[in-house]
Amino acid sequence: MATKLPVSQKSLYETDFVRWVETTVNHLRAQDYACVDWANLIEEIEDMSRRERKSLKSNLVVILLHLLKWQYQPEFRSGSWRGSIREHRRRINDDLNDSPSLIPYFQEVVAECYANAREQAADETGLPLETFPLDCQFTSEQLLDSEFLPE
Repeated sequence: MATKLPVSQKSLYETDFVRWVETTVNHLRAQDYACVDWANLIEEIEDMSRRERKSLKSNLVVILLHLLKWQYQPEFRSGSWRGSIREHRRRINDDLNDSPSLIPYFQEVVAECYANAREQAADETGLPLETFPLDCQFTSEQLLDSEFLPE
């Protein structure tokens, strides 16, 4: 049976998140489970997974966007685009190394992320949307390969 938390502890989560985390960690270390704000702790743990997935998708869209721009606007290629591709690949590779369970998710969202990147590439380049293939032409391996750039 869950113990009702004092109002002061519940408001700590709402008013000082860092202090709430420190207090929660202290309660857990002391095995003082009755004082743990379980509802908010569970919510935060669930949110951690969502944030990781959202970050992966965001990084993937950036990679796809810059690969499309690289491929379809060769006259505008820059070190900035190359650096962005490299940085966002590094982020995804780090995430996949830290959490291998994200690998199937990565493969699952490539098409969705590509559709977003395709639209954004059309917006940013001024090229018609039809310029860019409807389906992603890059393999998962190419998307994560620090040396791959389309020609």
